[in-house]
Amino acid sequence: MKLTWAINAAALSLLCASTASAQFAFPNQPAQVGQSGAALAPLPPPMNPPPMNPPPTNPAPAQPPITNPPASGLGSALPGLTADQLAAFNAGNVDFQKVETPASGLGPFFNDASCVACHRAPAPGGITGDPNRLVTRFGRTTNGQFDAMTELGGSLLQNRSIDPRFLETVPASATITAQRLTTPVFGLGLIEAIPDAAIQANASATKPDGVHGRAAVVFDVASGVNRVGRFGWKAQQATILAFSGDAYLNEVGITNRLFTTENAPNGDLAKLAQANTRVTIQGLQDQPDPATGLSKIDRVTAFMRFLAPPPAPTLSNSATAGQAIFTQIGCAVCHTPSMQTGPSPVAALSQKPVRLYSDLLLHDMGTLNDGIAQGAATGREMKTAPLWGLRSRPLWLHDGRARTIVDAIVAHDGEGAPSKNRFRNLNATQRQQLLDFLNAI
Repeated sequence: MKLTWAINAAALSLLCASTASAQFAFPNQPAQVGQSGAALAPLPPPMNPPPMNPPPTNPAPAQPPITNPPASGLGSALPGLTADQLAAFNAGNVDFQKVETPASGLGPFFNDASCVACHRAPAPGGITGDPNRLVTRFGRTTNGQFDAMTELGGSLLQNRSIDPRFLETVPASATITAQRLTTPVFGLGLIEAIPDAAIQANASATKPDGVHGRAAVVFDVASGVNRVGRFGWKAQQATILAFSGDAYLNEVGITNRLFTTENAPNGDLAKLAQANTRVTIQGLQDQPDPATGLSKIDRVTAFMRFLAPPPAPTLSNSATAGQAIFTQIGCAVCHTPSMQTGPSPVAALSQKPVRLYSDLLLHDMGTLNDGIAQGAATGREMKTAPLWGLRSRPLWLHDGRARTIVDAIVAHDGEGAPSKNRFRNLNATQRQQLLDFLNAI
């Protein structure tokens, strides 16, 4: 019997009731000293984006599978799954951790040989724990518009190859180069089950400080219709299946029914043809299992859809005070603490709170952008990153430049600048309370 866990698209786009505009109050904060005269804690100096990754080893070295979730609870299945859904989660976890080879379709050009290679810390579904394991995008500005340089293999660089004769490089004519950290996939099924209309309502809500935000309406290759994007740094994918298919082709080099065309190194089809002779499976490489009708992208989609979100925190008194400060200084304007899923045929995903700390909108982030236009996003726009599970991450921001949460806060710019400035004006006690809260969620 075929196992299918696709969430009904109509249910996901169920309209939600309009909500009244929220009011925001920002108390006056002391500028130089804190309450009781406490001196302000020093802030770190401004940061620069990280340097380019060193040349990789080809192919990527295999890493051992992760067999047990850590004590944090991350990496576990959603509660309330049926036996069949739990079986689909476990089967997908196997594929998520599988190290692909040329015999299984790897390459010829790719960034890593498994999903878990870049979604590893602190459990399968997390981020990379290695600051050198980032992906690179490039492009240039032509007549004031972003050019992805697709004719030269852009905008995503595949920096590994199964053929040592060929390796894709950033073209000399590229004027924009950006690096990106992988996004964690914990709780993705809940995020997918948030109705499009709920995200669009976030965009329509009145906001202070010149904050706007807009929904990223993109074409979803999985359903064949326009949807509100929510996955990726630019909200460039609307469904987990599309997100999975995109990653299998562009990160692992495995063609699938949604993304059927191999990437040519810097657009060179002759080199692609030569390198392809080392790939065992020609044509569409992600073929369905005859017994179930499911392919790799289906099984990995089930794993991510049924992967539990970070556990709800228990807040100390200091963290509770920090939660109030989080709202008072304006962080919650974009990092919306909670949203709600719509009706779903999967009971574990139906009408559930999603405590993600994101409005899932695109915002102009000023200097905290990567210059890459992708999906509906301009080069200056980034999706509000969900903050749940923040405590478990070894690196922060889209390019991993922030090695502490304070680094990440003070790098905010554009629509995030007013909140950053209020953070600067907190006294040492207030700052610690806020950090205690962020380290708990």
